[in-house]
Amino acid sequence: MRDQLKPEAGQAPALPGRRRPPPAPQAGDEPPGDEQPGPRPSPVERLGTAQVTVGQSTVAPGAAGRTATGQVAERLAYLDSATRRINSALDLAATLRNICRVLVPTLADAAVVHLRDPLPNVEREPGFPDELRIHHSLGTRLGRRGRPTTGSDHRGSRYGTRYGSRSTADTGPATPVTRGGALAHTLLSRRPAEAAVLGGAATPAAGNDRTTELLRELYGARGLARLAPGSSVLALPLRGRKAVLGLLVLIRRPPEKTGRPSFDATDTATAAHLATQAGLAVDTALRYAREWEIANELQRSMLPLRLPQPHGVRLAQRYLPGERGAQVGGDWYDAVPLPGNRVALIVGDVMGHSLTSAAIMGQLRTSAQTLAALDLPPHEVLYHLDEQAQRLGREQHLATCVYAVYDPIANRVVLANAGHVPPVLVQPDGTAELLELDSGAPIGVGGVDFNSVELPAPPGSALLLFTDGLVETRNRPLSDGLELLRARLAATQRHTPEQLCQEALRILPPGDRGDDIALLAACFDGIPAGDVAHWYLQPRNETPGRARRLAAHTLRRWGLEELSEATELMVSELVTNAVQHATRPVTLSLVRTSRLRCEVGDDSPLLPRPRRTGPEDERGRGLQIVARCAERWGATRLGTGKVVWFEQRLP
Repeated sequence: MRDQLKPEAGQAPALPGRRRPPPAPQAGDEPPGDEQPGPRPSPVERLGTAQVTVGQSTVAPGAAGRTATGQVAERLAYLDSATRRINSALDLAATLRNICRVLVPTLADAAVVHLRDPLPNVEREPGFPDELRIHHSLGTRLGRRGRPTTGSDHRGSRYGTRYGSRSTADTGPATPVTRGGALAHTLLSRRPAEAAVLGGAATPAAGNDRTTELLRELYGARGLARLAPGSSVLALPLRGRKAVLGLLVLIRRPPEKTGRPSFDATDTATAAHLATQAGLAVDTALRYAREWEIANELQRSMLPLRLPQPHGVRLAQRYLPGERGAQVGGDWYDAVPLPGNRVALIVGDVMGHSLTSAAIMGQLRTSAQTLAALDLPPHEVLYHLDEQAQRLGREQHLATCVYAVYDPIANRVVLANAGHVPPVLVQPDGTAELLELDSGAPIGVGGVDFNSVELPAPPGSALLLFTDGLVETRNRPLSDGLELLRARLAATQRHTPEQLCQEALRILPPGDRGDDIALLAACFDGIPAGDVAHWYLQPRNETPGRARRLAAHTLRRWGLEELSEATELMVSELVTNAVQHATRPVTLSLVRTSRLRCEVGDDSPLLPRPRRTGPEDERGRGLQIVARCAERWGATRLGTGKVVWFEQRLP
């Protein structure tokens, strides 16, 4: 494309509003006139290099009025295409690149964008700028030596290497802004900029001294000396909606080297209009970046900072946000410890990418935690989540979710799916399979039945829950991604859940992601049957005594006689309280892991609460004894009653 736009020898590049003189007629050429064979050339937009090439036409006698009209139309076409290009991106780096590319080489030979340092919060008035820093530069060679290359896209030029940068990630040196100086005057001035020619015979009186001083402030005397005499310079402030954000510097090489004149009043007006659009585009990019950071921070704050590590299972998680253009998503993961050393594993995805999606994700995650604490079956949890989503507004709050409950004692896992991608279960021998569950409909549709499926989960197996951003990309369908993930996990020598997550992420193609990704990996170790004791006790007066004897016998068998006295006392208190309220058999469980855990359950939904007791009170001291003797204790309401538990550290 640049070869097509490169002017012929001895010709200046075409600019909006400037026409080359018509070529001298040659022998055999037809005289110019209104009637020409074939279509007349028209302006062609070359947005690949941000250049508008004006088609050359032969002006017939009496067509001067149409020629002036065509020049205006060409300049308006350039302004229209440049404005659309400047405002075509929301990313700050892309916006700065677009600004420079619409200006170079069409309007100037070099363009440098200086932004405030640090970048301001555009939501409020940032005050007077303290420093400016180069964030992007683009241009042809501007030094005194070397052959010029007009119309090329040079980033590592003499000027750009010394003062510019190739991207916002590699910014140039900072320049302090002195109050009362030429730089401060230009930034705060609301009048159109004045062009200046440096050191040439045609130097205009207006604006030259101030522009020279401005360049000296920005680049120093050495940098100013690099500009060839006769170079034309324009300095325009970049204004946002509330304050000035930076400075745009445009430079043209001397006319004798490029064949085009210095900036005139028309060029200045064109550049001032584009600088206004550029300032608003930078303001928009900064606002978008601010909103993206807020939304991303909101989503991350709603995700668990760390996962619990219940006994019998090892957990790990990963969360990868999508690219900035995709905004924030609604993916989440969670793990909730349950009575009986079980754990609930949850991964969900709110449809859409917006701040609303992140907020709805937080509400659904909170609801899922509450429902999990009630120890409801997985399909019941999804049913209540579906009702909750409908109350939030079914038209925009659809979500997918997979809910699993792992029992390390029974070595079983129960799963239910609501329109989510199937999880992967890896067997101890390395076999990996996609669990084709009855997915049903997404949460929020309403009127859909959800089903639970119980599967064996022997020690050494693993389960990976994930969102569709892992397996579905712009160039890869969902089915191919699922099979690729299954094959990857089947060929992996996994040892930890962290390694399982890393291997899963290896299937991602390079480049930006259009969706965020949530992973939850669980490696099942189980709890040996010899470390578990469980009894059903009838609610009778003699039951507390029997519970004490059963607990003491089990602790002797496990070699934990040191904990026998305190454990018998606490078991007696909890079983006595359960017998007083239960109508069905009371459950007593002892589990030995790195701690000794005791659970007492009954069918009464009333949770015990500690209370102050007086010297004459005969009741209410049981929980105080448990709180004093145990390392941790708590009470959990279940769908069929409650469980009161305590833990002790092993000697």
